[in-house]
Amino acid sequence: MIRNRETAHSIIRSFNHSVIKMLYVVITFLWTSILLYLLLGGADFGAGIIELFTSKKNKAVTRKTLYSAIGPIWEANHMWLIIAIVILFVGFPVIYSTMSIYLHIPLTVMLMGIIARGTAFTFRHYDAVVDDMQSIYNTIFAISSFITPLFLGIIAGSAVSGHIDPEADTFLEAYIFSWLNWFSVAVGLFTTSICGFLASVYLIGEAENDANRLRFAHKAQFFNIAAVVCGILVFTAAYFERIPLLEWVFGNWVGRIAIIAATLSLIFMWYQLYQGKIRLLRPLAGFQVTMILLTTTFRHFPNIVILKNGYLSLMEHSGQEKTMQALGMALLLGSVFILPALFYLIYSFQNKPYQESGH
Repeated sequence: MIRNRETAHSIIRSFNHSVIKMLYVVITFLWTSILLYLLLGGADFGAGIIELFTSKKNKAVTRKTLYSAIGPIWEANHMWLIIAIVILFVGFPVIYSTMSIYLHIPLTVMLMGIIARGTAFTFRHYDAVVDDMQSIYNTIFAISSFITPLFLGIIAGSAVSGHIDPEADTFLEAYIFSWLNWFSVAVGLFTTSICGFLASVYLIGEAENDANRLRFAHKAQFFNIAAVVCGILVFTAAYFERIPLLEWVFGNWVGRIAIIAATLSLIFMWYQLYQGKIRLLRPLAGFQVTMILLTTTFRHFPNIVILKNGYLSLMEHSGQEKTMQALGMALLLGSVFILPALFYLIYSFQNKPYQESGH
């Protein structure tokens, strides 16, 4: 790993100063967009996962609450995924093409899940006719809410698992076993449980009474335990598949501090909830997920894809200098217009009382 970083530093030294700055700008936007998609899109998916694990008598009130909770980010959460894809496509074409080729099956399933989920949500909420189709829309929404983050996690796990083999000469080795392995599936389950946990915490603040608030708190506890169990599965699978996950997480001071900070914030979050204080719950849950992402990406940076016999680096496999300069400038200028509008969108939704659609 140190050798790879030394290679990256030697490549950076060959760039001029302005290109170096823009390269780091692009990488920062890429990491931030992945984080925000996990936090906002993950909570969005988690709302459907909660509905999937909700009893029939409580589904109606759960749907009403999740409409209020995900309303501010419903129209914007996939923007972060689009930004990440565009950054990879424009700035890191080798990385983009490799992942698109060898992980095209889980990518396709994830995108189909996003489409199915969005379609079902829209039709069940705005359909002018209330009939038996509502039940079908509800089922599609809940199942696709589970499938989409599952395969998002599988893709993330596959990218660092070392199972992608560009030299594979069979269909199974190239396009199936590159993602269908215990480690990638365990990461997918962990991602799904994290989404459920985020949504549960977010929904606590939207609950209209103490009974619903307590119910969502129990959901948060359930998904918290599920995340711990799935996390153990991830480390177990990594051990048997010889993936140095323990070294990535605990082998550096950044990872150790991040894990300690995430653990302490989790304890403090549950203490706040026990005291009936919910104002800091969302920031604390978001902080925990941020720390998890930091620990799992910092140690093997700048490598974003670990191949069976090599790696793909954000430094070594970046685009041309002029491309990176233009991309970095576009991202900086775009954020000036996008971020204020996004903050205003969230502000306006949170200050507008929820109006039930009559469904």
